[in-house]
Amino acid sequence: MKTTGNTLIELGFRPGKWFAEALEYINENELEGEALFNYLKQFKQAPLIDLHENPADFSINIDATNDLEEFNVNQVVDTMKTLMKTPTLVGGAIMPDACPTGPNGTIPVGGVAIAKNAIHPGMHSADICCSVMLTNFGKVDPKEVLDAAHSITHFGAGGRARDKQFKLPEALLAEFEANYFLNEERILERAISHLGTQGDGNHFLFIGRSKKTGDTMMVTHHGSRAVGALLYNKGMKIADRFRREISPETLKQNAWIPYDTEEGKIYWEALQIIRKWTKLNHISIHEATREKLALEIKDRFWNEHNFVFKDGDLFYHAKGATPLDKKFMPDITGPRLIPLNMSEPVLIVEGETTENNVGFAPHGAGRNLSRTQHRKSKEGKTFEEIFAEETAGLDVRFFSNEIDITELPSAYKSAETVRKQMEQYDLGTVIDEVLPYGCIMAGNWQKNAPWKSKRRRRNKRNK
Repeated sequence: MKTTGNTLIELGFRPGKWFAEALEYINENELEGEALFNYLKQFKQAPLIDLHENPADFSINIDATNDLEEFNVNQVVDTMKTLMKTPTLVGGAIMPDACPTGPNGTIPVGGVAIAKNAIHPGMHSADICCSVMLTNFGKVDPKEVLDAAHSITHFGAGGRARDKQFKLPEALLAEFEANYFLNEERILERAISHLGTQGDGNHFLFIGRSKKTGDTMMVTHHGSRAVGALLYNKGMKIADRFRREISPETLKQNAWIPYDTEEGKIYWEALQIIRKWTKLNHISIHEATREKLALEIKDRFWNEHNFVFKDGDLFYHAKGATPLDKKFMPDITGPRLIPLNMSEPVLIVEGETTENNVGFAPHGAGRNLSRTQHRKSKEGKTFEEIFAEETAGLDVRFFSNEIDITELPSAYKSAETVRKQMEQYDLGTVIDEVLPYGCIMAGNWQKNAPWKSKRRRRNKRNK
């Protein structure tokens, strides 16, 4: 009697790509009885992994102070409850700057999820290693530093023109080439062309003065650009393959790569290479600014707030959460940085792990409104009027020369509330502040994007 896929299913096997080859071999060799069972032993599958019946415990380090925030907090708590049913998760936390993003069950911005022996690409997101770096330039005019940095940095889509590219060190390039996930022409090209670029959205270059010393400091905020995004895409595909095989009930966005697999080890190594690239991305901009002004550096330090941190067999997925515990940062050289908005200080903090903070602090001020909702709330005023009101006394520049009101201070949660709740929940101690002088952001670079300008010119010709 011919063996079919239904036969294998009745024997307890889940359908897979191996079915076709196995069935061909079984039928060609007319395997039956003990011979069939012995052959199928090699395809023995682990039992499916079910969702937690109840969510794993997570701490809530956020309070609502008005109706809008209450709606936001309720959404964040609800999505965390769904998220924490993911089989690998053993704990987590939400921070005062938390806000929902994506469908229910997606890790919120300001969320920490602790997994055992598992890496969840969806929990570090496409902006792998989004991070902040500070350089202390000492007693120098902040306008000089902002002007110099403006002439060097790059915001918006794409990478640098060939004649303005920074050199990618040969040793780091070799690491990319030696990693299965990163040795791809598209990734290698972007590792070169995107070095020294900051992207768009809430990424910035901030200049201010130390509240304690008056020294001028530069803070940059950005992630791994397209280099990290391309790795993220690969990671999500691999994780989904595992999800379909071992835990189909798990939400697609919460799929994981088991660390104890070959894919898990190589993906972890790829994340560390992306971390090195992103740190170098910051350094390239800071060093070019220093060289242009012929300055000495008094201090420099950095930290991620969007990454996966390993401690033994536990993987801490921080989606917009600042590591306080030194164990998460092997190259730590100073305290951590928490920016709030362009009109507020960048906080310089230190701290230790507690039961409720699980070793993390907020990463910024977060949002109560989506960008679209925020735009609607400002109807009746021009962008220029809103910009003038919210940036009075500051030197705020948009690299594209187009105002983006969704990055102005009113687009974010109350910085005062975030600071109060940091103190309330013991989420780090502020040891200094970088008082704002000015900043650069991408702005609405899409308004005059090349493809839109080309379309407008074409439409004019066709009239």
